[in-house]
Amino acid sequence: MQFDKRVWIERAKQMFAGFDRPLALTVFLLLCVGIVTLYSATLDMPGKVEDQLRNIVFTFILMWVLANVPPTTLMRFAVPLYSVGIALLIGVAVFGITKKGAKRWINVGVVIQPSELLKIATPLMLAWYYQKRETGLRWWDFLVGFAILAVPVGLIAKQPDLGTAMLVFAAGLFVIYFAGLSFKLIAPVLVAVVISVALIATFQDKICQPEVQWPLMHDYQKHRVCTLLDPTSDPLGKGFHTIQAVIAIGSGGPLGKGWLKGTQAHLEFIPEKHTDFIFAVFSEEFGLAGGVVLLVLYTLLIARGLYVAANGATLFGRLLAGSLTMAFFTYAFVNIGMVSGILPVVGVPLPFMSYGGTALTTLGVAVGLIMSVGRQKRLMKS
Repeated sequence: MQFDKRVWIERAKQMFAGFDRPLALTVFLLLCVGIVTLYSATLDMPGKVEDQLRNIVFTFILMWVLANVPPTTLMRFAVPLYSVGIALLIGVAVFGITKKGAKRWINVGVVIQPSELLKIATPLMLAWYYQKRETGLRWWDFLVGFAILAVPVGLIAKQPDLGTAMLVFAAGLFVIYFAGLSFKLIAPVLVAVVISVALIATFQDKICQPEVQWPLMHDYQKHRVCTLLDPTSDPLGKGFHTIQAVIAIGSGGPLGKGWLKGTQAHLEFIPEKHTDFIFAVFSEEFGLAGGVVLLVLYTLLIARGLYVAANGATLFGRLLAGSLTMAFFTYAFVNIGMVSGILPVVGVPLPFMSYGGTALTTLGVAVGLIMSVGRQKRLMKS
């Protein structure tokens, strides 16, 4: 059989037709930066880089598969995925596995964390709902949307897992907002949050006393907020993470200490240096210049995702791509904020940088779904 170069090139183009090249390139660059930083952070933890490389290969395969699935097909999975996810969360609440004081896992033959599924299933479900209601959207449809969102958020927060609950809430809220929720309704909530933060900061000496109980919050969540306001109140305990991360970031200076030369990381001062606090390792070694480059890459990722969302062929596609793109912003903002000491410490990874197969797979699925929306538009034009 004669080799025809043009035929094989055409077949290769068809295979990767679903890939949005600017989006894929940006993700690839972030993963490269992540691997370089992870190598430095895990010099004393052999095998982590190899594991992450396997995770990356799997993630790109999954991304490619989902990029080639039409959004109309994705809509069919919205209700089943959401329903299964809620059922699993209820299962966790009833007979889940408890680790380190949190009940977040369940054994269904293999041990899984259902809350990760809801990071995708919740915006998928909400986008499906508003697509169905597109021609006759009423005010009460937004109440239904919040009800759909409140169920997984409440179950996840009860585990307790405030970080994941916040991510699921943000992804769902973006769908509701993009569907037409007026900003005038959101503004009072934001004002209330700002006033609450100001009051906590003003009266922290009184309300952060051990005998004071905060409503709707666990003690460890209260401690995180109080430690954020004054890390030196517990420098060897709750404040240790924040203090050491801020020292690492500041010691990097304009250009950093150089790759593999970060003292805070290699002398074991930075906790969780390969997962939640990998930004501190990166900043110490690459400095402000490296941080600016990283922020530019995240900006490009978000800008491209929003471009795909704005040009989506259907309301479902626009809502899904828009909410998942803004979820990347939430991930990056919360992680960098907590490592920099301006937000409480929560378990939120840095997108495509932090070590971990589950988080990377979730992010890869999100990118694949955004690419699917972009591919549908391109096919309609051709």
